[in-house]
Amino acid sequence: MNSTILLQAAQGGGPVSPAVMQFIFIGLIIVVFYFFMMRPQMKKQKEQAKFLEEIKKGDRVVTIGGIIGKVLEVRSKSYVIETEGGTRIQILKSAISHEFSRTFKDETEEKKD
Repeated sequence: MNSTILLQAAQGGGPVSPAVMQFIFIGLIIVVFYFFMMRPQMKKQKEQAKFLEEIKKGDRVVTIGGIIGKVLEVRSKSYVIETEGGTRIQILKSAISHEFSRTFKDETEEKKD
């Protein structure tokens, strides 16, 4: 009995306990969760914030509600856009979904294919 304990100690230790294996498994789950869920979402949020800061007067944008308009005025927390009928609307910066010219370009390229 003592010889087997000494032999295991000489080979680098005994078997790993189930508690240690559970901690390793939980740690691996957290790492996978971070790289597949949290990191891409944070990257997307940074890109959206950068996009909102780069919008300038004259850009055509689409709101979250689907309203298409041209930016007339850039304010600290909002934009004033003009829609097709000449109506001016003040919207929050967070209500901008994406730039219209990019969407329109993508749609025309798809129709050509």
